Amino acid sequence: MPPAPAIDPQRRAALWMLAAVFLFALMDGGMKWLAADYPPLQVATLRGAAALPPILAWVLLRGRGATLLRVHWRLHLLRGALGIAMMFGFVYGLARMPMATAYSIVFVAPLLITALAVPLLGERVGPRRWTAIAIGMAGVLVVLRPRGEGLVSIAGLALLLAALCYAAAAITVRLLAQRDSTEAMVFWFLALLTVGAGALAWADWRPLRVEDAPAIAVVGIAGALGQVALTQAFRLGEASQIAPLEYSGLVWVVLMDLTVWRVLPDAPTWLGAAIIVASGLYLMRRERVRAGQAPPPP
Repeated sequence: MPPAPAIDPQRRAALWMLAAVFLFALMDGGMKWLAADYPPLQVATLRGAAALPPILAWVLLRGRGATLLRVHWRLHLLRGALGIAMMFGFVYGLARMPMATAYSIVFVAPLLITALAVPLLGERVGPRRWTAIAIGMAGVLVVLRPRGEGLVSIAGLALLLAALCYAAAAITVRLLAQRDSTEAMVFWFLALLTVGAGALAWADWRPLRVEDAPAIAVVGIAGALGQVALTQAFRLGEASQIAPLEYSGLVWVVLMDLTVWRVLPDAPTWLGAAIIVASGLYLMRRERVRAGQAPPPP
């Protein structure tokens, strides 16, 4: 029997990325389930603590334990603080909105990353990409208005805060990637999230219920496996090619909304999500065009 044809690296990267998106959607579903009974910061603590053991095992099995101590602490602490704020805003909004609506809002993060790269990294953004950013933000306004809550929706604003913190944290990742290992960035993000969110949540900590153990396990295992899959995806493929697959998460959260919480996005949410996703895809295309036009390094 002839050997099975090998899968090219780009296709393998796409499969890893799709797996990562599914696993992170599963993790977010677990956090939404927990957020019904626990405060947002406690859920953030559980997310970090549950994922730490499998991530540490992954690091040690790769023989990369020594890299955990050779890190740029100031940037890690900044990223940890941004991660705590991000998780608080995301869990707070996730507990009060359908998952599809929450995802639609936080999908604006890639647009915010491009906007923040101008003042923080000194990158140049042309008029076409600024237009895409503006259109994407208009899509967020469409998503925030369906139930008459408008811009005063605290849950919607919390999700916007989460997207902004995610974008700022992504900028720190760009800087950390130049000096620290991937394993160190993953491990210390989870460790700082666990310790920081845990300290803030301690005053309002609620006893864990035995029946919530499966949800906590799902959050930890899916989060850890998702991180490994994401690392594999970006190791094998080009970021500009696989990043758009992140939008496939909308399919999974719509299915979870329907099967678990018995809700579906309404028409304005679909419209806003379409605007945000289209803007993000256009922005990624422009990034790819710019990368192709850039002169080769000396």
